[in-house]
Formats: sequence, structure tokens, C-alpha cells
Amino acid sequence: MESEEQADVIREAVGVFETADSLQEAIDELLMSGFNRAELSLLAAESAVDEKLGVKYQKITELEDSSIAPRCCYVSKESLGTAQGGLISGLLYVGAVTASVAIVASGGALAATIIGASLAGGVGGLIGTVLASLIDDHHANYLQEQLERGGLLLWVRTWNKERETRAAEILARYSARDVHIHTLSARA
Repeated sequence: MESEEQADVIREAVGVFETADSLQEAIDELLMSGFNRAELSLLAAESAVDEKLGVKYQKITELEDSSIAPRCCYVSKESLGTAQGGLISGLLYVGAVTASVAIVASGGALAATIIGASLAGGVGGLIGTVLASLIDDHHANYLQEQLERGGLLLWVRTWNKERETRAAEILARYSARDVHIHTLSARA
């Protein structure tokens, strides 16, 4: 049974990665090893960190063991791709349906409806493509900001010594530096 003192602390494995690829490989293995996405967190965007801390941080290492550094959840490349596809197809669909309804409501012929839907769908798809590109750019900027400050910081919530050891081994295997376990107050 967990003591009250143990319930007041959070134990995490921490590591800093030099590349997005090595971070992704470590995350993939953590997930395959039974860690849950909810147990993984990354440093939030630079603007969120600066706002929360009230000062500009210079190096990632300043934040490794901070209990107040803002974090964000891990979002996989696949999820980003799904969001991009959803934007493109959703706007393509909305544009086509809207044009079709407008043409039919105005008494338009079938050929005009098909042409209008195609044109409007193409415009919607184009807008979706531009928005999808913005998602890619935002993600790339997020990674670049952190790399410029010293690397990509990953925290892995652990629940026992066995998981601490496993998480630290995985982080080290994928070239994370300064891999260690830290304890934070759950009340922070």
C-alpha cells in the first residue's frame, strides 16, 4: 500500500535528445514497452515557457528538473498526418457540398452542379493543403526552437523502480544525454 509520503511525489525519467529522430525512436520503444502516451511529456513551446516562467530560458538543462516548466503531451507523426488529412478532406467536402446545395437550390442543372462542386471542392482542398502545411511548419518551428536551446526534453512518468530502470535504459539507448530519475512534488 502506498504511503501518504509516496503519494505526494512524482518520479520521472528525464533525458535530452539531440535530434527529433532519436526522440521519436525512444518514444516508439517506450510505447512498445508498455508506457502510456499520457506518461510522456515534452517541454511546451518556447512562448508558453517564457510566459509561465516570466523570463526567457537560455538552455534546456535549466528546465530538466523544474516542477513548473510547462509541458505538452506527445503527439505522434501519425496524428499530425491524420490532422492534416482531416483538414484537407474536410474542407474539400464542405466546399463541394456547399456549392452543390447552392446550385441545386437555384435550379441549376446536373452538369452545373458537378462542375460547381468540383471547383468548390478543389478550392476547399487547396485551403486545407495550406492549413496542413501550417501544421507542419508549426511543428518544425517547435522542434527547432528547442534544439537551438540545447535539445528536445522528454519526461517519462514512472510508477516503480522497475519502470524507472526501463525508461532510463531506453532513453540512454537512443542517445539521450543527462538521463536521470528525479522526484517532483505532486502538489507543485
